[in-house]
Amino acid sequence: MIKRGNELIRINTQKNILEYSTSDGRNWSSRFTGSMCGTFYDLMDNGKEILAQTSKGLWFSTSEGRNWNKRA
Repeated sequence: MIKRGNELIRINTQKNILEYSTSDGRNWSSRFTGSMCGTFYDLMDNGKEILAQTSKGLWFSTSEGRNWNKRA
């Protein structure tokens, strides 16, 4: 789980989706449900982007986890 601004972002490992909370974790909503990235293992705040380690390699997002691109 990472904190970005006023949001918490986490991996829901049971559904393999990303979720976010603006209520300090009391309520969660889906953020990214795509399977193109593979299975999410870890998230890291890298300043202007979020990095995700997945079963298909390293991915990055500059949209708070809404869209992902493979890191070459």
